Amino acid sequence: MIYAFALLLGAAAGLRTMTASAAVSWAAAIGWIDLSGTWAAFMGATMTPWILTLPAFAELVGDKLPTTPSRKLPTPFTGRLLSGAFSGAVLGLAASEWVGGLVAGAIGAIIGTYGGAEARARLARAFRRDLPAALIEDVVAVVGAILIVMAVA
Repeated sequence: MIYAFALLLGAAAGLRTMTASAAVSWAAAIGWIDLSGTWAAFMGATMTPWILTLPAFAELVGDKLPTTPSRKLPTPFTGRLLSGAFSGAVLGLAASEWVGGLVAGAIGAIIGTYGGAEARARLARAFRRDLPAALIEDVVAVVGAILIVMAVA
């Protein structure tokens, strides 16, 4: 089951790069997942969730700007892939399956990146503007990431 959760968390990273890492860090900091004694113990440190939440919020705003590049370009795509893989690996540590979590998270990030771009484009066409589609994508990414880390708890 942890692989499915890592895949879904990776998909959230494909939608919003920093959301998955922030969610995992908050889950560790408040004790939903135990990372003590692991290579990712720093994710549960007092300041880590705050540090990761700042760029996550900035991304929610920046995503709506007309100058924001496509998530499918090499640099944004690589960031989403790395975030999904890292978040999946950290989540996988909860079940001592960090390597499988890493792979599942990376696959989820690919799915989330391309699937999210397509879903947003379709929603934007249906709404005849991008903002409502972008806001729906925000909600799916943030609420989805929270529900995923809660389910692992």
